[in-house]
Amino acid sequence: MNACIEPPTFFQFEADFVDSLRCIPMQVRFKLDTCGVKLKLTHWLQLSATERQRLVIAPCFCPEEIEQYQAIVQQLVVAHTGTAADRLPIDAHPAWLDSEAVPLQTQEKARSFNADIRIEQWTQLTPLQRFALIKLSRPSHENQNFLPALKEFGLAVRDSHSTASD
Repeated sequence: MNACIEPPTFFQFEADFVDSLRCIPMQVRFKLDTCGVKLKLTHWLQLSATERQRLVIAPCFCPEEIEQYQAIVQQLVVAHTGTAADRLPIDAHPAWLDSEAVPLQTQEKARSFNADIRIEQWTQLTPLQRFALIKLSRPSHENQNFLPALKEFGLAVRDSHSTASD
């Protein structure tokens, strides 16, 4: 068994679309950022259920897998649209791999829900969980799943009666 392969992970906050895969799940978004491909929802919706599932289960962790995943995505997009998907720059040190610092934007979003992500909690999250929180905290994202993600990851919302010194 390839040591680079990790099993597919769906989050509870994605439960309303996992069966149909009508939205791009976080694990696929994670892989797309890893391989530097901007797959639009319009592209995703043109893929068959089998093709979407293929992108869910295909590994994208080791350099060879990342290259293969990028090729698979581009082949599928070209087959359905006639043109390749846009490329994204690949961050050599993405924030979700940094377990030593909670990104300011993510922390601010958590505070807007009366939550505080402590570094001890952040370090316990998987890179995929950190990725999800970072993505869900972006201003361009509708953010409806940020609070459910906080709760799912055990990042409890503070009681509204607690103080900063609690």
